[in-house]
Amino acid sequence: MAQPTAPDPRATLRGGLPDRYLTPADIAEMFEVPLETVYQWRKKRTGPPGFRIGKHLRYDPTDVRAYVTALKNTATAA
Repeated sequence: MAQPTAPDPRATLRGGLPDRYLTPADIAEMFEVPLETVYQWRKKRTGPPGFRIGKHLRYDPTDVRAYVTALKNTATAA
């Protein structure tokens, strides 16, 4: 019996918001970058805003979408 596949995290940017907060691995997959890049964005405060729940880093899908929208607007204005 085939196991169901996980939904594509990039769907967050294209369609409806998931019903959970995103992990750094989700962000790395969404933007097709290494996981270490996501952590560097966090350290340099250049990527989407994240927050901690205890020791776990999470991202609100709404904030990620706003980040992408801001990048698009900056790119078109340049």
